[in-house]
Amino acid sequence: MTAKIEINTGAAAAKLAEAQKLLANGSSMFQQIAQVLEAETERNFQAQGRPSWVPLKASTIATRKKRNNGGSVMRILQDSGTLAASISTDYGGDFAQVGAGGAASAYAAVQQFGTTVERAPYSTKVRLRTDTKGNLLRQGKDGKLAVFAKDSHKRARESWHEVGAFTVKIPARPYLPFLGSAQSAVLQPEAERSILDVVTTAIAASLS
Repeated sequence: MTAKIEINTGAAAAKLAEAQKLLANGSSMFQQIAQVLEAETERNFQAQGRPSWVPLKASTIATRKKRNNGGSVMRILQDSGTLAASISTDYGGDFAQVGAGGAASAYAAVQQFGTTVERAPYSTKVRLRTDTKGNLLRQGKDGKLAVFAKDSHKRARESWHEVGAFTVKIPARPYLPFLGSAQSAVLQPEAERSILDVVTTAIAASLS
């Protein structure tokens, strides 16, 4: 699912309506607005939210460090850079929009708006490695951690475990320059001010 914004609310929308009545062709103005939307999106990534996004969980930080030997990027929503790279804009004679999708389509909207996932109970098979005598292999400083076995490992002990129902809550981290739900989104103050500057300049130029 992609996420996108079109300007249709607030003071900017009213000013846009006024400008469209005066301009024979609004494409140039809407092109500038699209550029503003993209620039404000980039600033959101740089600032890690305006207002600040919910911080990364300690478990997420630990996973990144382990995966990349301590050298992983700890910036929010920028682990792989796929989401930021998927940002695109479009404009025409009567609209400007910014969105995210492409390679990030599966989670672009989820990160913008947040969501709650309800997981039903399920059964899972666990395979643990054993030695030649059938004893579980151990690891860790105190030797208490079992070693998971791959399907290719022949010496393994298998068991089934029940996992109860649980809820996963993904917080909203609005990287596109608007706040609120998809149904009632409003422009971020910084984006609205920049867009109003563009529109005011276009109106002044049309009257000169």
